[in-house]
Amino acid sequence: MIRAEHEIHTRRKSRNVGVGLILATFALIVFGLSAVKITNVGPQESFDHVVRPALAVEDS
Repeated sequence: MIRAEHEIHTRRKSRNVGVGLILATFALIVFGLSAVKITNVGPQESFDHVVRPALAVEDS
C-alpha cells in the first residue's frame, strides 16, 4: 500500500483546518448572541397585538 502524501494534500489540509476554525468561530458568535438575546431579562416592549398606553400616540 502506497501512503506517500503529495504536497497538495498538506495545502488542502491546512486550508480545511482554517475554514473549520472560521466556521466554528462563526457558530460560537451566533450561539453567544442568541444566548444573550434569550437571557435578556429587562423590560421588553415588542409587538404582540396588545394596546399599551405607554406606546400609544396621543393627539394634541
